[in-house]
Amino acid sequence: MTQFSDDRVQERQPGLEHEMSPRPDFAPRFAGSCRLKGQVALITGGDSGIGRAAAVLFAREGADVAILYRDEDQDANETLEAIRAEGRAAMAIRGDVGSKAFCVDAVGRVVEKFGALHVLVNNAAEQHAQDNFEDVTEAQIEATFRTNIFGQMFMVQAALPHLTEGAKIICLTSVTAYRGQDLLIDYAATKGAILTFVRGLAHKLAGKGIRVNGVAPGPIWTPLIPASFPPDKVESFGKSSTLGRPGQPNEVAPSILFLACADSSFMTGHVLHPDGGEPVAD
Repeated sequence: MTQFSDDRVQERQPGLEHEMSPRPDFAPRFAGSCRLKGQVALITGGDSGIGRAAAVLFAREGADVAILYRDEDQDANETLEAIRAEGRAAMAIRGDVGSKAFCVDAVGRVVEKFGALHVLVNNAAEQHAQDNFEDVTEAQIEATFRTNIFGQMFMVQAALPHLTEGAKIICLTSVTAYRGQDLLIDYAATKGAILTFVRGLAHKLAGKGIRVNGVAPGPIWTPLIPASFPPDKVESFGKSSTLGRPGQPNEVAPSILFLACADSSFMTGHVLHPDGGEPVAD
């Protein structure tokens, strides 16, 4: 079983993938089949973790990919290199999705460069573990909601003028939206909000031919983990899952791809659960 190094706990948000030990597995596991050929995808939080895995998988499937990231320049550059190694064009934009002005500017830059936008993946998130809920500060609550749910809403608002029939929006929620998490109460609340956002938005946009779905990962080894938890929690991370281990980003990315391509053409308002066997109700 993989052992996670507690000497790599990170005291920053977001975390840095290049400092993780062991490094997450983001590489696609199978040959591409052109399921996103000719499409343009925009992935928030695409520099690392699940976002990186989705970006590289999308590129393998034929998409040009733009990623948004906060300030993790080295991770973003590594992701760009991985996308280009798949033979696709890549773009990275640095900034905060919690700012509506940034979201509008970023989407505009992507459309200007690539000429269109077909797939939006809302993946950027932050979390801050607290043993005592009364210690969760107003600033922490605001930051978590602004990144996790405000950011998703801002990105959709910015993207909609550029999305046409056949476009797809995929929003990352979490298993914590279904079962809660006593160390991450504010984070879990944002993920619950994303769940209802997906369902409402799916109905709103169905008439325009735009599909909206979600993915709710369980314990996945990403930079959020060493950036959020103390050494003992990092060491035991994911071992309580039904499969007895945490998942890897490239075990979540195929769910995102499925919702981004025509394989899921009769699905909207739904959530997929790559969570290691968590007993949750959709």
